[in-house]
Amino acid sequence: MTKNIMIVGVGGQGSLLASKLLGHLLLSEGYDVKVSEVHGMSQRGGSVVTYVRFGEKVYSPIIDKGEADVIVSFEKLEAARYVAFLREGGKIVVNTQEIDPMPVITGAASYPGQLLEKMQALHIQVDAMDCLSLAQKAGSSKAVNIVLMGRLSKYFDIPEEKWLKAIEECVPEKFAAMNKKAFKLGREDV
Repeated sequence: MTKNIMIVGVGGQGSLLASKLLGHLLLSEGYDVKVSEVHGMSQRGGSVVTYVRFGEKVYSPIIDKGEADVIVSFEKLEAARYVAFLREGGKIVVNTQEIDPMPVITGAASYPGQLLEKMQALHIQVDAMDCLSLAQKAGSSKAVNIVLMGRLSKYFDIPEEKWLKAIEECVPEKFAAMNKKAFKLGREDV
């Protein structure tokens, strides 16, 4: 059976590394994996979506509405934007950070309130955490992506050591220790 994960966020947050890490790990576990190209404006500030599909045999990299098993979101508004892609019984792993989109920055709109509560009201399992503060605790605000991967790892039957090995293989050596710390903080946060 094919599993579908969407990684959604804002350009410049590291969703590319997150999808690369996840794809690398799943390939090493023997799955057929398809990782889509990033869709959206990958320049800092634009909405970005990456699809990761894996299973015995995967034919397409695209995830349609109602098909995502998990949505990993770097930001609350992005989680809300893509909630229709979640299948019944799916989960959203979300960073509670708020990044103002251009209409909010220009004053044409205001940031929507109560987003987590609105998603929970749809009977969606929402796993929300302050990934930014955990990333800073690990040593860099840029490690939000790895904190999110740590949290996502709780929903997989893949041992933590294999995730850590994938981090070693996907990030430059000088950032490996900090990223491993970020991963563990995301995995262990309550």
